[in-house]
Amino acid sequence: MGFRFDPFSPAIDADPFPAYKTLRDEHPCFWSEDAGMWVLSRHADILRAVQDWRTYSSAKGNMMTELPGRAGATLGTTDPPRHDRLRALVQHAFVRRNLEALAGPIRDIAVAVAAPLRERAQFEFVEDFSSKFTVRVLFAALGLPLGDEQAVRDKAVLMVQNDPRTRAKGPEHIAAYEWMQAYAANVIAQRRANPQNDLISHFSQAEIDGDRLDEREVLLTTTTLIMAGIESLGGFMTMFALNLADHPDARRAVVADAALVPEAIEESLRYNTSAQRFKRCLQQDVELHGQSMKAGDFVCLAYGSGNRDERLFPEPDVYDIRRKPRGHLGFGGGVHVCLGTMIARLAVKIAFEEFHRVVPAYARVDQTLNWMPSSTFRSPLQLRLAQQ
Repeated sequence: MGFRFDPFSPAIDADPFPAYKTLRDEHPCFWSEDAGMWVLSRHADILRAVQDWRTYSSAKGNMMTELPGRAGATLGTTDPPRHDRLRALVQHAFVRRNLEALAGPIRDIAVAVAAPLRERAQFEFVEDFSSKFTVRVLFAALGLPLGDEQAVRDKAVLMVQNDPRTRAKGPEHIAAYEWMQAYAANVIAQRRANPQNDLISHFSQAEIDGDRLDEREVLLTTTTLIMAGIESLGGFMTMFALNLADHPDARRAVVADAALVPEAIEESLRYNTSAQRFKRCLQQDVELHGQSMKAGDFVCLAYGSGNRDERLFPEPDVYDIRRKPRGHLGFGGGVHVCLGTMIARLAVKIAFEEFHRVVPAYARVDQTLNWMPSSTFRSPLQLRLAQQ
């Protein structure tokens, strides 16, 4: 039986890296019958694709399984020139909401969330730290009403998952997205009537040369940021904790010298990013590595594989927090590089500084993890840690 690569497989969720290496070495441009799309696995090919939006379009969706109504309407699912307009207006809102001013509130949140862990011999990192932290930071940045944290978090996590049997969004995932849209629409209406110093208010008011985001653009931008803020940031924090738990020398170095945290964050984004695979749609025929990809075909960009490509990163399967991995794809690339990179780096840095003040030594309890069923994102649903 020939080589198969199924990005919807629980086995790939659990450990995609052996398959990634086979793809890079033997099938760098691979047609996956299971996914119904091409798979690019080498860093250079993925980088070329994310930089060439005219050929590799995001307008038919960027997640491996897309939610209804998103494709062609959000920052991640539009191409220039519409994308440039949306990004400029959304960035304008980010600038108005001074991100540096969030550092103090972010640290207060991290201190408050970490404090109860001090007396816990064991705890579950996702429930007890990463999800609580990310949701509270998101609520503070966007201006979402306090008291809704658990419901918003539950729906956001459902939105990025798939049904592993049908390899598509199930009714529960679509219902979660519809709930989130209704929830966001209500908050947006409140902010239009009573603007605050928060991102939702600034999205509603952002204006460049008389151009403003329309009602649907504000809604989709808000729901996308809620989803990304909760799952992408929370998932990455969990993967970062997993990396440090599995590499005690790195953990000890980071705890001893907090100045190493930013370098460890970048290495974790390379080594074990939560953003594993995104898709594009070809706008013209492409010949690559002896394969003929046709206009209209979908292409999976395996960021997680590109980040382990030995053609760019020596000893890519080694977790080295002093590596300084320039060019990693942990935040994507090209016109679609993640808009929230600055706040994500700031939030994770502060979170782990405070987490390590309270829990300086820890190890994994479970050797087998329960991975989130998502062909796009990769993180464990639970991560039990024991203090040492």
